[in-house]
Amino acid sequence: MSAQDWMLVWSDEFNGKKIDSRKWGFDVDCWGGGNEERQCYTRSARNAVIKDGKLVITARHERTTGLALPVHLRTSSPLPLAVVAREFSSARLTTRGKAAWRYGRVEVNARLPQGQGTWPAIWMLPEKERYGSWAASGEIDILEAVNLGVACTKCPGGRENTILGTLHFGGQWPKNVHKGEEVSFPQVLDQEFHTYAIEWTHDQISWQVDGRTYAVRTAKDWSTSGSAEPGAPFDQPFHLILNLAIGGKLAESRGLGGVRFDDYPKQMEVDWVRIWQKEAGRAGTVEKGGRQ
Repeated sequence: MSAQDWMLVWSDEFNGKKIDSRKWGFDVDCWGGGNEERQCYTRSARNAVIKDGKLVITARHERTTGLALPVHLRTSSPLPLAVVAREFSSARLTTRGKAAWRYGRVEVNARLPQGQGTWPAIWMLPEKERYGSWAASGEIDILEAVNLGVACTKCPGGRENTILGTLHFGGQWPKNVHKGEEVSFPQVLDQEFHTYAIEWTHDQISWQVDGRTYAVRTAKDWSTSGSAEPGAPFDQPFHLILNLAIGGKLAESRGLGGVRFDDYPKQMEVDWVRIWQKEAGRAGTVEKGGRQ
């Protein structure tokens, strides 16, 4: 990336004493992400805190209770707002309502947890569901990894080291589809920080790790039932999400199966988040108090 081509339009270096509420909000629920995940997300400092210049998201093996549904489903559901209990607690931070971007380069420098059932994610959802509910308005998964470090006969070194980059689009559930790439990245197990990124234009999204491109999708690869416009649904502002899930369909169906309960708590650490845009793309930035 040439410094002459890109401008830094938003960042968090996590150098403050606490999580910046001007930049981040918390999703608080025990929904399980629609994936049968086993955690409740909280806003507790036990689950998300700034420590030594890093955002630390901590998943704990502890009974936690909370509302079963996320905010966006509570008003539309005909069911009472049930309270449920889960066996883990964790955190999910989002820039929704505070900052969103259309096109650019999104970089997150992070260190990921290991263990059967761990599911750290760096991803984006549309600020407004202009083309319909999930996944007609799209989802961009910058980085997912499940079960890192567990025994894997097909993996270099004999341990799971796969990272994933994925797009979700098409129709509203259950008519949604996805396209993604899974690649071996043995360095993810070295307990160092690595930079996970996308470069996103009107007609292409590419995925990178430590500056190396490992996947590319073009506008001909995606579509939405909500529009025939070229580039839709990935032609709208999206906000950023950082979370650590435990269990769920993807994690529990792979590796050793299920969730192992040893070696908790588990932590996902983020050293910094940086959003870059070219001059022509800055009109796609939306921030609280600002305008698109």
